[in-house]
Amino acid sequence: MKKFIPYIFLGLTLIGLFLILTGCENGRNDSAINPQTGTGGSMARFAITGTTLYIVSQQSLEVYDITEGANPVKTVTKNMSVGIETIFPYRDNLFIGANNGMYIYDNKTPKDPQLLSVFQHIQSCDPVVVQEHYAYVTLRSGVTCRPQNSSSSLDVVDVSNPAMPIMVHTQPMTSPYGLGVSGNKLFVCEGKLGLTVLDVSNPAMPKFTKTFGDLPAYDVIVRDKHLIITGEKGLFQYQFDDADKMEFLSKIPVL
Repeated sequence: MKKFIPYIFLGLTLIGLFLILTGCENGRNDSAINPQTGTGGSMARFAITGTTLYIVSQQSLEVYDITEGANPVKTVTKNMSVGIETIFPYRDNLFIGANNGMYIYDNKTPKDPQLLSVFQHIQSCDPVVVQEHYAYVTLRSGVTCRPQNSSSSLDVVDVSNPAMPIMVHTQPMTSPYGLGVSGNKLFVCEGKLGLTVLDVSNPAMPKFTKTFGDLPAYDVIVRDKHLIITGEKGLFQYQFDDADKMEFLSKIPVL
């Protein structure tokens, strides 16, 4: 399975790009909540807000003006530490996951974001998603970017003041990969172990609800009541309700 995972993540990235390019369909206005034009997975390495494209490489954040889509123009490169992994725009900020922590950039000037703060943790791979005043970060053991004797966890960080992020809660997880949040539900992908749902009615204190052990998951895009999941050998779409009932909708196979 390991050899297929990069291709599956690529597939989810392409789905995320599609959602970015079609993010305001059906009259839904996400801009009131999030300036991101669409929605990508928590492991995404690029994002679009308005007419600006952001790409994270191993050591930098690159910003492009895509006002003319056929002729993108680089506006700035922000040099960062080694091990930059993921990017998640939320409101006026960019949240960037790295091996050594979470970087928060002020994005009020989209073509030239400014570093506000760095929330540091033990070396680890760390996808991040944000909702309201809280960022949710998964840290997974047993990988090259995390010490072998460390444990896996879900961390909750108060980012109400993005210049001073504060850890407010941490809890053990079994094998967390990507994650997504919508309303009072937090979805954490746990690889072959399935998809775990947590209640974040109290956003600072997630509570375990259930794990769908028959639903292998590595990353997830959450839109309204729909999930697009990177699973084994494909991309899967599910619909869920308030009672955490999952209904299978479709599959794009990746062989």
